Amino acid sequence: MARMTKADIIESVYEKVGGFSKKEAAEIVETVFNVVKETLERGEKIKISGFGNFVVRDKKDRMGRDTQRSEPILIPARRVLTFKPSQVLKNILNGLPPV
Repeated sequence: MARMTKADIIESVYEKVGGFSKKEAAEIVETVFNVVKETLERGEKIKISGFGNFVVRDKKDRMGRDTQRSEPILIPARRVLTFKPSQVLKNILNGLPPV
């Protein structure tokens, strides 16, 4: 399965937008990623119209089981990132016309 890397994103921005050097395109992409990371780190939601929502959720402590020793263990609280695609993105992925 093919995958897209940050370098591929920078290259795509450089080719599609034009008027920027590769270094400037890299700075723009890096800035966007940093803004997204900083926003999520603060626990704020990110909504990108036509793409989807990124939400940080707090998970509480919970009991789990050590499968090797069959002993209960405490799984500590943590923060998880969830992504919910928009209906537009879902339709595009399924070959349907965007809403």
